[in-house]
Amino acid sequence: MAGGFSSIRTVGVDAPFRWLAGGWRDFGAAPLSFMLYGLALGLVSLALCWGIVVTNGAFWVLALTCGFVFLAPMLAMGLYEAGRTIESGGEPTLGRMFFVRDALRQDIAYLGLALLLIYFLWSRFAQIVYGLSTWRLHRTVEEFVTFAVATKEGHTMLISGSIVGGVMAFFTYCLVVVAAPMLLDRRSNVFQAVATSFGAVSQNFAPLLLWAVLIVFFLIAAAMTGFLGFTLIFPWLGLASWRAYRELVDERVA
Repeated sequence: MAGGFSSIRTVGVDAPFRWLAGGWRDFGAAPLSFMLYGLALGLVSLALCWGIVVTNGAFWVLALTCGFVFLAPMLAMGLYEAGRTIESGGEPTLGRMFFVRDALRQDIAYLGLALLLIYFLWSRFAQIVYGLSTWRLHRTVEEFVTFAVATKEGHTMLISGSIVGGVMAFFTYCLVVVAAPMLLDRRSNVFQAVATSFGAVSQNFAPLLLWAVLIVFFLIAAAMTGFLGFTLIFPWLGLASWRAYRELVDERVA
């Protein structure tokens, strides 16, 4: 398969709901393991944000929370592995999810590096938007929140940041929505996987746009619970994303 590109199937706009339903069924195969996986990720995210808050890095809490979208596909590798295990009739274990042998590949490292660079670029853009919105440096969370929600300049910052971040996030989504699980599932290289990912979005724009909106909605909802909602939501979305990949990408090489 390394010599060609995979065929892309066309799906209907109802497909994202089918992926969510399938992901929820897969969640029932090993609920405790999946919840522990999600809880570990939620606790790490909460600890990072708490550390930023206590050091009065108020702006970085927002940047870290929004930037999670860029790194989530790599953090879900264990869930893609679990989806593959369930599909083959096996039982996913926490050990296999935390240590995915097939993820130790150069091409996956390249994809992860690309996502990390995009995240760093997003953080710089966020700083620029913040700097252009105010001359003050808000040193506490309370000051920053008051500025963001109660001033005209804060509203401008939120709108501008949402536009810039939204464009970057959608580009990242197009880059990885198929590529991340595809690199785990088969011996294709990163260029083939990324090309297939962009092709899947182009060929199925409406359903994959809806899928992106649903992912963002659920991740924001989880973040608003202090990241503890990741216990359920992140494993569910990861398993559903594996379902999405398997339905979108044909086994044959085009």
